[in-house]
Amino acid sequence: MKGNQIILNIGFCNPVSLEIPEGLEVKVEKNTISISGISKQAVGDFSALVRHQRKINPYSGKGIRYSDEKVIHKVGKKVGGASST
Repeated sequence: MKGNQIILNIGFCNPVSLEIPEGLEVKVEKNTISISGISKQAVGDFSALVRHQRKINPYSGKGIRYSDEKVIHKVGKKVGGASST
């Protein structure tokens, strides 16, 4: 948090800063971001904007997710096994 902005260090070369809309309260504790406000739509829109900055990778599971969201992991490529002669 820096004033009326939230700064995210999410693995890009530069940090991502987002302007917090009026009427919303944002709390940051370690790796948890809590967004609250009177308007349910404004809270949902801003949380979707934060989540959109780093979508979840289905192979490694890294990214920004909601607290109750389950991630389905995919299996990567198999190495070796078949040899053509």
